[in-house]
Amino acid sequence: MKRLTRLCAATLLVCASFSAHAHRAFLVPSQTVVSGNTPWITVDAAAATNVFEFDHVATRLDNLFITAPDGSKVAAENPFTGRLRSTFDLQLKQTGTYRIGMLNEGLFASYKENGQPKRWRGTAETFAKEVPANATDLQVTQRIGRVETLVTNGKPGGVAVKPTGKGLELNPVTHPNDLVEGENATFQLLLDGKPAANVKVEVIAGGIRYRQKLGEQTYTTDASGKFSFRPEKAGMIWMEAEVRDDKGVQAPATNRVASYVVTLEVLPQ
Repeated sequence: MKRLTRLCAATLLVCASFSAHAHRAFLVPSQTVVSGNTPWITVDAAAATNVFEFDHVATRLDNLFITAPDGSKVAAENPFTGRLRSTFDLQLKQTGTYRIGMLNEGLFASYKENGQPKRWRGTAETFAKEVPANATDLQVTQRIGRVETLVTNGKPGGVAVKPTGKGLELNPVTHPNDLVEGENATFQLLLDGKPAANVKVEVIAGGIRYRQKLGEQTYTTDASGKFSFRPEKAGMIWMEAEVRDDKGVQAPATNRVASYVVTLEVLPQ
C-alpha cells in the first residue's frame, strides 16, 4: 500500500508539471536497432500527458509515412486504432535506416461569429467554405508538424534520413540510431532546409511514471542550427522543437507554427 501511495504521489507531481502543456504526441517503436533477415518491429502512436504512456488518446494513422533506406515508400502492416493508441507492424526488408513519421499540415483559425468565439481547423481549400465571411477578430495560423522515429536494420545508412526541405526537420550529425549513454550527440535543426538558429529543444526521458520529477532538459540551437547533449541513461527519449514566425506563409494565414517531434533510443555502454 505504501508503494502504491508513493507511485500515485509521483504520478500527480509529474502530471502537475505538465499542466502548462498540451498533450504530447509520439511514435514509439518496439526497437530502434535490429538485425537479421527481414526482422519485424511494432510501432505505437498516441498523444498523452506522459510521453510513452497511453493515458489520453490514439493518434490516427491517416498521415503516416514510412521511407525505406533506398527512399521508397513502404506500407504499414496490421494497422489498428484503439481508444488509447494506434499500432502497426513493419518488416524491415532492407538494410539501413527507415524513417517513420506523421506529417500534419493545415490551417487553424480563431474568430467570433455573432459575438460568439469559434475555432476551426482545415485546409486552405475549405477555409472560404467553412469560415464565415463576416467573421470578426479573425486569426489564421498555418501549421506544419512532424512526429517521427528512426529505425535501423543492420548498418545505418540510406537516403531516408535526408531532410526534405519542408518545415522543421532534424538533420543528423550523430546518427539518430547511434546514441549511447554518457556520450555526446550532436544534431542540427533545419527550417525549410536552412539552419534553424536559436530554437529551444526539449528532451524528456521515458519512464516518467517511475520518478518524481519530469527531468526535462532544454537546449538551444546555435547559429548553425546545431545543439549537443549527453544522455545519462539508456532508454527511449522524446525530443521536441517548435518555431513560430511569419515566413513562407500563404493567405489567409498571417503566421505559422512549425514543429518537430522525434523518439530516439539511447543504448547502454
